[in-house]
Order: sequence, then C-alpha cells, then structure tokens
Amino acid sequence: KDRVSTICLELDERVDAFRNRPLEGEFPYLWLDAKHLKVRDQGHVRSKALVVAYAVHASGHREVIGIDIGETETEAFWLEFLRGLRARGLQGIRLAVSDQHEGLKTAIERILACPWQRCTVHFVRNMQGHCRRNERGLVSAALREIFDATSLEAAKARLGEVLERFRDPLPKIAELLESAEEDLLAFYQFPAAHWPKLRSTNPLERVNREIGRRTDVVGIFPNDASAIRLAGALLIEQNDEWLVNRRYLSAESIAQILQGQDDHEREEIAELKPG
Repeated sequence: KDRVSTICLELDERVDAFRNRPLEGEFPYLWLDAKHLKVRDQGHVRSKALVVAYAVHASGHREVIGIDIGETETEAFWLEFLRGLRARGLQGIRLAVSDQHEGLKTAIERILACPWQRCTVHFVRNMQGHCRRNERGLVSAALREIFDATSLEAAKARLGEVLERFRDPLPKIAELLESAEEDLLAFYQFPAAHWPKLRSTNPLERVNREIGRRTDVVGIFPNDASAIRLAGALLIEQNDEWLVNRRYLSAESIAQILQGQDDHEREEIAELKPG
C-alpha cells in the first residue's frame, strides 16, 4: 500500500508539472476534445468530462497542451480552461477545431478570438439522425463532396447545390447545413496541404481510443485526481512520441500561415498611420 501511494504521488507530481508547464512560441492550430467518464464524487457516481487540448506548434510538431476534468461541458468550464491555457502562454491560434458545443464555441470567441472549425465528421454523423436509414448513404456522400472540394469557392458552390437538392425532401438537414456553413468551411482559409487534418478531430482518434481503452478498464474512478493521473500519464508518453517523430505539418507550410498573419498585421498598422 505504501509503495502504491508513493508511485501515485510521483505520477501526480509529473502530471501536474506537465499540465502546468509554460507554453512557449506560437500554436497556429488547436483541437479541443472531451470524453465522459464515471467518477465517484461525494458518495455519488457522476458523469464528468475529461477535456484535452492538442495543438500544432509553429515548428510543425503536435503537442498535448492541456488536460482537465469538469462536472459538465458548460461555457463557464470552457472559459476557465481556455483562460488557463492563455495564462500559461498560449498564443498565435489561427483556428480552433472541435465538435459542436455552444458553450465551447462562445468560449473560443471570447478567449481565443479566432475562427472555429466544426468537426465535419461529427456533423455528417449528426445529420444521419435526421433522415431515414435508406437516405443516409446519399446524405453522407453529398456532404463529403462539400468537404472534399478543391477550393472554398467550389465548396460553396457544392453546398448551394446540396441545399437545393435537400430543401424539399430533407428540409431539416438543409436548414442545419445552411446555418453551419461558415463553421464547416472555415478550414478552406488555410493551406490546402492542411485541410485533411483541419476539417475534423479525426487525427486524434487513435489517441482518444487509447484513452478510452484504459479508462474503460477502470470503469468508475474514485476521484478526479485518479482520472487525470491515468489520462495524464498516457498523454505524456504520447506527447514525447510526437516531439521526437517527424513533424505533423511541414515547417514550410506552417511558415505560410505565420507570414500571412505578419503581412496582415503590417497592413493594419499602415492603415492606421496618418497620410
């Protein structure tokens, strides 16, 4: 028992140092994801959200930059989480990617002030719930055509065609697609080489499955600290692997984003100068 306590204490110290380390440099892309776990709290078993923030550094490498657990995915929780990332030095975000959650979307607007990309894979799955079983293949194929377009203009044209096709037979899908257009097509504003990795949270699926595999074995965690300890230890290993492997995005393509932002800032400064 003493040995287990010592190991847990050592892990807690390591995970705490990892979770609170300073974030240096710029992180152009940010992914936010949550997994619900069963945690014992004040004599009751509650469903809590284990949230993880992943980002791509200006060097092109992926990093795990945040881990936390909360009662629910409320706007207040996401605001506190993102403020914590800011306080540790998070800067340079050009795009945040996540599944649909109004509280999170509002928190991104308030704290990060950057465009938001709604996960297209989750959107397609959600739309399948608004049509008959025999229509799902048609709907999925039509939506994927939009997300696989060769340019923003082509994507908008395809989206317009899909809206016309769906307005009468599938009005709910047409309504939801039209209202989500800006958030679904945000990734087209960035280099084409990045599109497959920006339009959804799918690049993180392997990590998420591994977290799920480990947490499912536990079933019910005795407290919040134990959930963070397990997920944190796993994510530290994943982070180390990402940092020593080849870049997730090339330095050249990342430089396009950074240079574009610098040019935009210079233009704004020039417009403010008199004469």
